[in-house]
Amino acid sequence: MLVTLSLAAFAFITTELLPVGLLTHIAPDLGRSRSQVGLLVSGYAVVVVLASVPLTRLTQRIPRRQLLGVTMLLFAAANAAAALASTYAVLAGSRLVTALAQALFWSIATATVIGPFPVAVRGRAVALFATGATLAPVLGVPLGTWLGQQAGWRAAFAVLAGVGLAIAAAVLVLLPSYPPAAGGAARGSAPDGRRFAVLLIATALGIGGFMTLQTYVTPFLLDVSGFTDAVLAPLLFVSGAAGVVGTLIAARTLDSRPIASLLTPLSIGMASLLGLYALGALRPGVVALLAGIGLAYAAFGSAVQNRMLQLAPGSTDIASAGVSVAFNAGIAGGSLLGGALLPTSGARPLALAGGLLTLAALTLLTVDSHRGRAVRPAPTDAASTTGSAATRQPVDQLDSAADGPSVSYSPRRRPPS
Repeated sequence: MLVTLSLAAFAFITTELLPVGLLTHIAPDLGRSRSQVGLLVSGYAVVVVLASVPLTRLTQRIPRRQLLGVTMLLFAAANAAAALASTYAVLAGSRLVTALAQALFWSIATATVIGPFPVAVRGRAVALFATGATLAPVLGVPLGTWLGQQAGWRAAFAVLAGVGLAIAAAVLVLLPSYPPAAGGAARGSAPDGRRFAVLLIATALGIGGFMTLQTYVTPFLLDVSGFTDAVLAPLLFVSGAAGVVGTLIAARTLDSRPIASLLTPLSIGMASLLGLYALGALRPGVVALLAGIGLAYAAFGSAVQNRMLQLAPGSTDIASAGVSVAFNAGIAGGSLLGGALLPTSGARPLALAGGLLTLAALTLLTVDSHRGRAVRPAPTDAASTTGSAATRQPVDQLDSAADGPSVSYSPRRRPPS
């Protein structure tokens, strides 16, 4: 189950970001500007923002196997339509349908896949699940970019349609069918509505900072750094490979240091974005800084999902929908900001704007972490339940006691696959 849904995450993120790698090929083929093709990313994100919570509420009672299976079938159909698109409007419409499928997937997938694992190791499980999303920039986007360069951009979407069909079949065969409320991660382990709201705001700001540059990283690399079109795919691979490293590092810290796991990648991302603004014409430095951005983005995404499972003030499905809204608000906002700056100021200022947004997110979470420590309640009885763990441990060590009590939940006692 963990591997299957990780592959589904891989497919969705590849589809979402593919126009970034193929931007310079889609634009002339459909007679559109680079900024207009960039809207395929920001518009996609806007749909996810608007649809996540309503779709999650509408489908709360549907067994997850059937719901995820239908979601992947919809994903496959929409990518097939994108592959056949002869106009910008048709391509945008197919992206809208894919975005609806993604809105539902990210709202329910995290709690579904993490539910069977004990609380004390959920951070590692979150990181393993996030590996699929992290590998998308490493393998999916570079391979899609290469395929689009060799066989036309439509071929990349056709391949994704086939991948979606295969994953749909695997979901329907492998995923156990159980009511959503039966999962062990259906509720937050240390609910806190105020801190969850801060997490959502910081997530939107941080992701917005990353995506201000990332959406238009192709023009940045071509126009500012002076790279040729032939090396774009290897450069995207470097960034994505660093993301895998970031996810693996996060897997070691999410359970023991959840707050530090949020702050550290934001610090790295901020420094890398501002470094690109200052050193964008220095090619060796650009490669290293791209790696820093990839590492930070992936690690931050894993940390946000893990923190959501702790702070969710109610259903984790609804909380996950909120995180998806925050992520995609950041993606849409960053893409729109980048699209507005690119025609008037060029690509270089995108890195500065992104760095300032990540700085704002870092500041917000840092202030919140200090405030949380200051108001932490006095310790209570050691026999408290997992839900009151925040009152027994420092906030930055929530759910971290490997030798402490933990309860393993499994729908119908079936082991994770």
